[in-house]
Amino acid sequence: MVLVLVIGDLFVPIKKPGLPSPFKQLLVPGKISHVLCTGNLCGNETEDYFRELADQVHIVQGDMDEYLYPERQVISIESLKLGLCHGHQILPVGNRAALNALRRDMGVDVLLTGSAMKIGYVQDDLGGLIMYPGSRSRILAFC
Repeated sequence: MVLVLVIGDLFVPIKKPGLPSPFKQLLVPGKISHVLCTGNLCGNETEDYFRELADQVHIVQGDMDEYLYPERQVISIESLKLGLCHGHQILPVGNRAALNALRRDMGVDVLLTGSAMKIGYVQDDLGGLIMYPGSRSRILAFC
């Protein structure tokens, strides 16, 4: 079994001092195969922590990240092709048609995107998925 942590919009340490303790207690090094981060880490301490959790860590650029990451990435895990993009490039934020077009352009089964600060998923008319991991630091949308 492959265990994947999908996370994003952390804002650590800009808006929060760290990940919530109850959440961190669930994360056991060596159990998670991949960490996929939709951006807005806002510091390298959280990236270092993710690299302790998993061998495979993929991060994309958020609109508030101080370090440079790729704008988007395609990751294959078993038979799935996953696309990773923060989502601040999509205006208005969370626009479903634009996200569907991005998913198709990236050629992925599932698009993982942040920025919208919501948790959930939608399925497009071609069977693809767009998934939103939400914000683990519980920051509310400020726009």
